[in-house]
Amino acid sequence: MNIFLKCLNSCYNGNKFQAGVLPDTGDGMNEQKGTKRRGAAPVLHFDEAVVRRVQARMLDEERTRLLAEFFKVLGDPTRVRIINALANEELCVSDLAAALEMTQSAVSHQLKLLRMANQVKTRREGKSIFYSLDDQHVLDIQEEALTHISHKMAEHLEG
Repeated sequence: MNIFLKCLNSCYNGNKFQAGVLPDTGDGMNEQKGTKRRGAAPVLHFDEAVVRRVQARMLDEERTRLLAEFFKVLGDPTRVRIINALANEELCVSDLAAALEMTQSAVSHQLKLLRMANQVKTRREGKSIFYSLDDQHVLDIQEEALTHISHKMAEHLEG
């Protein structure tokens, strides 16, 4: 296990960093402050005040988990295509499946995941269910990501 993962494990197990020194990872590599590490970089020193200031501004665990779940749902190309299609107008499963050239079953499965993640909502009309984006924020996030991608592509072409 590399030193970074050992430090993370140490932090998650409730251990605190010593000011300016990595925690002891139990591998004999960080025995005393100021000693050289066998075949590795020297002991990491850090500014405790900076670390505390950054930690105070970081997202709490629940918000971090929810944000990761939000982006995880967007991490599938099919779901991105569905969101893109629904950005144009409200659609039923059969119209959405035809637009994406996919089976209704496959589209329904992806819509269920998007619905559970509160990224799409439904509206019933008779026997038909229509899907639309839950709110403008879903589209705003996708557009912001596309702006970032466009800038990076332009930088790459210029460079």
